[in-house]
Amino acid sequence: MKRLIILGGGYGGIKVLSGLLDYQLPEDIHITVIDRNPFRSLKTEFYTIAAGTSAETDVRVDFPDDRRVQYVFREITKIDTESQKIIFEEDEESISYDYLVIGLGCEDNFHGVPGAQEYTESVQTFEKARHTGVAVGNLKAYGKVSIIGAGLSGIEIASEIRESRPDLNIRLLDRGPTVLKAFDSKIQEYVEKWFVANNVDVIHNSNVEYVEKDGVCNNGVCYINDVTIWTAGVRPNHLVRELPFEKDKHEKIITNEFYQVPRQPNVYVLGDCVSSELSPSGQLAGQQGEQIAEILLAIFNNKKPKQPKQIKLKGTLGSLGKSDGFGNMMQFPMIGFLPRLAKSGVLWLSKRH
Repeated sequence: MKRLIILGGGYGGIKVLSGLLDYQLPEDIHITVIDRNPFRSLKTEFYTIAAGTSAETDVRVDFPDDRRVQYVFREITKIDTESQKIIFEEDEESISYDYLVIGLGCEDNFHGVPGAQEYTESVQTFEKARHTGVAVGNLKAYGKVSIIGAGLSGIEIASEIRESRPDLNIRLLDRGPTVLKAFDSKIQEYVEKWFVANNVDVIHNSNVEYVEKDGVCNNGVCYINDVTIWTAGVRPNHLVRELPFEKDKHEKIITNEFYQVPRQPNVYVLGDCVSSELSPSGQLAGQQGEQIAEILLAIFNNKKPKQPKQIKLKGTLGSLGKSDGFGNMMQFPMIGFLPRLAKSGVLWLSKRH
């Protein structure tokens, strides 16, 4: 019996699983998927949970029902690569593996800012997004919300909260001179104007010095605040950071062209956990998962795997509420309703595939 364990049922892990289940597998292959939740959660839509504009069921999808797969829904305490075991809480048995796929995603990177971890809300997990939604939803009229970080997540959260709670005072703290620094200037200008028109304060060139329970101190100015949401960077899951493998400057595991850890080629890494020249995204993790599935299928059938092709991303889409948006689609900047419609279409496909 050869045991494959997939850690994480996110965009990458589910593509590995579905890519394997699409084919007839050898009888001696046993697949186990380990995830903290008994459902797939669509992380790119967590901002809607935080803003209270979607029900939890709207961002949950059932795992594939297949007799060839065993699911384990638990929190992992350690990945023991020396003994090739996944360890849970002390009173629970560990699970051994012959092949391992690590797709545990990321968590907030607080960059050592005092108080940030203790006093900010997050959207990095389903549970945290739900907690953020409760905090925002319970605010009284004219409550104050500060969002730290003006990348894609910060923009979507700020605009979604504005649409759901027009009574709130919303502040977006941006470290750079413009929002969405990775996007085309046309998109940056469009989003800036949207915030002005919708009364969202954007503070550029921010340098958050510390966070308190009821405030944020930025460049020597302290803002009184009711809820602070952190979207100013991520790092690989702590279980991945603890592994004794070579990592890049972002703490991501360095692999070969087959996504294998050179020291232990039976261990594969993808998504937010693997070193890549491309920016992390659900789309990237999904394509990496498809390639790892092809590699494993070859190995399981005693064939030499083909070197994966270079990944080409189709673009990035973002929302400004339910009827406006932006995106780089096939390297062309787009703004308005069309990219928002395309984003809804991608979500529709994610729920059904």
